[in-house]
Amino acid sequence: MTTSRSDPERVVRIVAAVLLDEAGRTLLVRKRGTEAFMQPGGKKDEGETSLAALTREIEEELGLTIAAERFAPVGTFRAPAANEPGWTVEAELFSARADGPIHIAAEIEEAIWVEPGISEGLVLAPLTRQFAIPVAARMAGGGAG
Repeated sequence: MTTSRSDPERVVRIVAAVLLDEAGRTLLVRKRGTEAFMQPGGKKDEGETSLAALTREIEEELGLTIAAERFAPVGTFRAPAANEPGWTVEAELFSARADGPIHIAAEIEEAIWVEPGISEGLVLAPLTRQFAIPVAARMAGGGAG
């Protein structure tokens, strides 16, 4: 379900990933021309499943191939959109372990690995701060993923 800018509900629906590396750090990305770091992911294309969209977005944005079956569903969360004032982002979050090098591309300007509890000094998207970072902290502590 892709939501257009003319949606009266003013909700942007996306799929996003909480990715952790072997050291327990989570991957955050910042899109070109923005300040807030967030999870990698994006909007689904027409007729695309959530996992197909997520694997496509991660490969396009980060050059990282993660098989769909490696993702565990976390839930669907809503928060104020970081880059679209007055809009809400509704994200279907999945978690996975990431291995392999990251090669940023597409609209991604910066990708960083951060310790789940150490994000001071970073501008974080509300959804990342409220939901994804706590999920990453649970995963790093030995939870599912």
